[in-house]
Amino acid sequence: MNAETLLLLCLGAVAIIAGVRWLGERTGLPAAALLPVIGIAYALLPGPNIPLDPHIVLTFVLPPLLYSAALDSSLLAIRANLRIVIGLSVLLVFATALLIGAGFALFVTGATLAAGVAVGAAVAPPDPVAALAVGRKVGLPPRLVTIIQGEGLLNDATALTLLNVAVAAAVGGAYSTPLAAGLFVFAAVGGTAVGLGVAYLLRLLRPVARDPLLANAISLATPFVAYLIGEELHVSGVLAVVVAGLVVGHDAPRSTTGAGRLQTGAVWRLADFLLEGIVFLLIGQQLPTVVRGLQHYAMSTIVTAVAISVGVTLLLRPVWLILTQAAHLLLRREDEGLSGREITALSWAGTRGVISLAAVFTIPLTTDAGAPFPDRDLLLFCTFVVVLVTLVGQGLTFAPLVRALGLKANEVDEARQRNEARAAAVQAALDRLDELEREEPDEAPVVAQLRGKLQGRLRRYQHRLDVLSAAESDEVPTSQRYESALRVQKIAIEAQREELLRWRDAGNLPDEGLRRLERELDHEERILPERP
Repeated sequence: MNAETLLLLCLGAVAIIAGVRWLGERTGLPAAALLPVIGIAYALLPGPNIPLDPHIVLTFVLPPLLYSAALDSSLLAIRANLRIVIGLSVLLVFATALLIGAGFALFVTGATLAAGVAVGAAVAPPDPVAALAVGRKVGLPPRLVTIIQGEGLLNDATALTLLNVAVAAAVGGAYSTPLAAGLFVFAAVGGTAVGLGVAYLLRLLRPVARDPLLANAISLATPFVAYLIGEELHVSGVLAVVVAGLVVGHDAPRSTTGAGRLQTGAVWRLADFLLEGIVFLLIGQQLPTVVRGLQHYAMSTIVTAVAISVGVTLLLRPVWLILTQAAHLLLRREDEGLSGREITALSWAGTRGVISLAAVFTIPLTTDAGAPFPDRDLLLFCTFVVVLVTLVGQGLTFAPLVRALGLKANEVDEARQRNEARAAAVQAALDRLDELEREEPDEAPVVAQLRGKLQGRLRRYQHRLDVLSAAESDEVPTSQRYESALRVQKIAIEAQREELLRWRDAGNLPDEGLRRLERELDHEERILPERP
């Protein structure tokens, strides 16, 4: 494939991703479910196709996606739900892989336990992109969002470690569950240490990374540095990326400037948008590759293997959640358990993605003895079917399920919490101004002017809190006066932009000055609430 063809394919992919996002915004259909279908349709057409290189995905795609997700996650919230997160991201992954492995060994003709565990490890870790995109849009409660995020951040390390053990056993030895557990502990502890070390190094660089461009460059490089160090030390590079992202995200309010956070956030949103879109397209395009090697398998063998893979993937998750919740009630643990509606929603939030395909594509073609890897083509097909069924089936039905369950974040409580924090922050500023006036009497006129603005803002927040406290439903109440104020503010900002353009076009304002003044208006507009 020459450079021009590759460029055309990339431009076409970007156009499709943008078009699907536009369609999704208007129909409510998740892009993560639509893009693989489009990828399959393209794969069936004549013309060039892009094969999935697992090493490129695991080295260049997985680290930035995991790091960005970790930056947007809450270290404190994950810690508060650590029991559930660990159960889903570690224990459930092991259980899924072992049960699929046992099913292959018992019911699939000629299959080995190690080969079955390999495909089980590949399909075990959910990719939460689709579920979170839908969940946030329909207002999924923050606790469920945290659990899905935490599971998605940590389960890849478990699955990839278990996959490596299973592949090693299939290639040259016997599978051992204690060995798999021991290697996982070593990889997890080592990966955590590497992630903490990278985060500490970034903390040391804080004084020299105040410039937004420099901070942004360091942020983009961080996931690759953490991943490569982890892999070089033969520990979990994936976990190193996640831990570094969680710690850096937790420290970001203290360690970065406002301009740096705005710029870095915008860059990571764009990177997520393009990378996620491309990998979902790539999933569909792998259909010819995974189907090509099935000719020498009996249809009964294919059906049995697919049924075990899909069945265990879909059924074990709700059973696991129910059993762990029953154990929680039996032990009377202090942390809050899950309700029946929450268990149902989490059971259907297990969409698989490109990590599963990339993982299974790392299975070698041959064993140490030079023989073909046992049932590799069958393992690829089973993984592809699981990814497709969960992405399309669960991705398209997750939003209706959440709405039917009545699971919705309490918008009034969230708005009240935000306004209480705003009021507390303004009160802290007023207290500091009082101290400053006593320490520096010469600044009294400036202090008095700013105090008046802050007191007016505090009165607005307190009035808003009164309105929220009187709300009778879970939806945030609005007032005609408030909506009119927003509309007038936006009209005024737009009028200023038009006048600045007239100055520029008349030659009275250079483009550099226009861009600086536009940034001021952009920041002013950015803090206003969005309205449809």
